[in-house]
Amino acid sequence: MATVKIWTDAEAEADPRVKAVFDDIRATRKTDFVNNVWRALAGQPAVLETTWAQVKAVIATESALDPLTKELIYMAVSVANGCSYCAHSHTASARAKGMTEAQYQDFLAVIGLASQTNALVTALQVPVDPEFEV
Repeated sequence: MATVKIWTDAEAEADPRVKAVFDDIRATRKTDFVNNVWRALAGQPAVLETTWAQVKAVIATESALDPLTKELIYMAVSVANGCSYCAHSHTASARAKGMTEAQYQDFLAVIGLASQTNALVTALQVPVDPEFEV
């Protein structure tokens, strides 16, 4: 259950700042769907505007990383941070960007292995090899 109000489309339409962001989300993503994270942030229009601007600049803007790679990175960080919402939403986005079931299974194997080996190396306090330091 949400700890904040999840805004409806009617409520968003009544607030010009929220409406502008929701309209931009729809236009940028080429969909009528505005997911709950944006609806939850609508109670704080300044945070909504800033957060959407950052997401749009990093995730929705063409760059050196392809869109699927960005989603995979976002998924891995979301899993590491324990954010179920973000893991689910970015898995859906990755699938929409062409992630296959085989890629998803490989991805899960890699983050599972990384979690395991990170824990071992942290517990053992292994020093970083000088060759790896930049």
